[in-house]
Amino acid sequence: QVQLVESGGGLVQAGGSLRLSCAASGRSFSLYSMGWFRQAPGKEREFVAAWRGDNTYYADSVKGRFTISRDNAKFTVYLQMNSLKPEDTAVYYCAADPRGRINSGSPYWGQGIQVTVSS
Repeated sequence: QVQLVESGGGLVQAGGSLRLSCAASGRSFSLYSMGWFRQAPGKEREFVAAWRGDNTYYADSVKGRFTISRDNAKFTVYLQMNSLKPEDTAVYYCAADPRGRINSGSPYWGQGIQVTVSS
């Protein structure tokens, strides 16, 4: 069982930056694929970024603005968000998957954290 706890959300003006953190429990963190998803009001949860193996992946809407990174020694994955836009406003979720993939069917999820970008 893996537990994920997000932190670092909040309110920021458009053009600003935030860094989300996701702290994971469990001894096999380095073997897990990790990712970030988000859900805006009235919309479905969508993929934001993922770290699988040695590769990173991004949604087109955040490419060039967001960066996913991980510190295996700290069991933590980060999402650096720059040049934030009002449309980035959402609840952001961290996800973990031991199966070499990361998607909406991944088994482990954090509780979510609110990010609000004001115009």
